[in-house]
Amino acid sequence: MNPVRVIERKRDGHENTHEELEFIVRAATNPGSGLMSEAQLAAWCMAVVWRGMSAAETATLTLAMARSGDRVDLTGLPKPWVDKHSTGGVGDKTTLVLLPMLAACGLTCVKMSGRGLGKTGGTIDKLESIPGFQTALSIEALVAQANQIGLALTGQTPNLTPADGTLYALRDVTGTVKSIPLIASSVLSKKIAGGAEVISIDLKCGSGAFMQTYEEATALGECMLGIARELDLRLGIEITDMDQPLGCAVGNLIEVQEAIETLAGGGSPRFRELVIELCESMLATAQVPGGKATACLDDGSAYKKAEEWIKAQGATITLAEVANLPLAPIKKEIRAQQSGWIQRMDAGTVGEVVVDLGGGRRSKGDTIHPGVGVRVHKFVGEPVTTGEVLFEVYAANDADEAIQGLTRAVEYSNIEVAPNPVVIERLA
Repeated sequence: MNPVRVIERKRDGHENTHEELEFIVRAATNPGSGLMSEAQLAAWCMAVVWRGMSAAETATLTLAMARSGDRVDLTGLPKPWVDKHSTGGVGDKTTLVLLPMLAACGLTCVKMSGRGLGKTGGTIDKLESIPGFQTALSIEALVAQANQIGLALTGQTPNLTPADGTLYALRDVTGTVKSIPLIASSVLSKKIAGGAEVISIDLKCGSGAFMQTYEEATALGECMLGIARELDLRLGIEITDMDQPLGCAVGNLIEVQEAIETLAGGGSPRFRELVIELCESMLATAQVPGGKATACLDDGSAYKKAEEWIKAQGATITLAEVANLPLAPIKKEIRAQQSGWIQRMDAGTVGEVVVDLGGGRRSKGDTIHPGVGVRVHKFVGEPVTTGEVLFEVYAANDADEAIQGLTRAVEYSNIEVAPNPVVIERLA
């Protein structure tokens, strides 16, 4: 097959054939094979950015990438097999609560998660703030643990969807990351390879998210639903607010501690509302009886399942002990500069401050300080008086310049402001 013709077909606005897309995936899976050079693969990605892909094309690419490496076989485990994915956001510790909830409701959850880069934190980084917690499980260990307690989580491996790994690395350095079909196929190929038959997508939308506008988020969601229809996947999508931080905690250990508080029946009302909504949505998508999400938080069954989870993955202390671990030693406060109502609490700015404190990465090799972070005390629509505490900051050193950046995250109004809904829309 002539790679130039494959690129030209897409460049000129035509659909790539099934055979051409399989060829592209083979080339990406075996980058030293000579089938296509890195330059040719990158050129094809740019052509997709310009011309887009049909639902059939995107589904073919998704399935081919899912089959390009290892696959998790959950045969024999209790059904339904479920997975969730968040498109990432500031303060997003949803996985830490939602997985135990789903397992407590009788679903089997196997999840592969990533590390954070930039202002959006990573689930693996958060879990590694728990002493002893192991984030690198073999596929065999992953399946065995899920069979035993109903859930298991590991970091992404290079043998899972290797074609996607090659294409993403090229997209990252060629300005082609922001392509709706390529994003959708990247996300869903990993979920299919991970063994899921029911998938929940928490599609973040706002200043602290990758998709910053409702229109972008909706386009990505509709593309994913198109793939699901083509491949007969059960998929539920919630578009959720990321114009302000999710929950009160932004960081690593501090987010784990808020997740524990939520599992114990407390926590931020907005965050609790979201995990309950996502859990019930997953139950509906999986076609099992609902109405269990609130109960599993209030009766302690989700907390108990989380305790089993961290113990199974090597944690050397209990959830209660994790909740009492010390944060970074320097504590400072940012106070309101005027009275009124909070009109804007910019999630992107808060996330950038946490990165500056050492709680996130600018590049993949950066070291994370697990104890630094920010606790948010006010959200959009809430009244505030001059001098009232807006943020508590936990820093490892006197990072005054970074901390003062939080003042830019807040805008005030002299008239009452309506709060932002945490769930904007459910796509089906």
